[in-house]
Amino acid sequence: MSLELFNQLEQKVTDTVEALEMMKLENEELRDENAQLKQEREEWERRLNGLLSKFESSDTGSNA
Repeated sequence: MSLELFNQLEQKVTDTVEALEMMKLENEELRDENAQLKQEREEWERRLNGLLSKFESSDTGSNA
């Protein structure tokens, strides 16, 4: 194998490793963002369920 081919291979391996590291970092950021969005969604669901239960209790109270 010529030195030129070896250098090209080495560069491709280096580029691939760097790309993988960047993807790992991006993946971690996306996992963090996903966790935050899940937490926000749970909060919205909790608040919405609270409002719905108030409507149900006021509806039940006015029908009695």
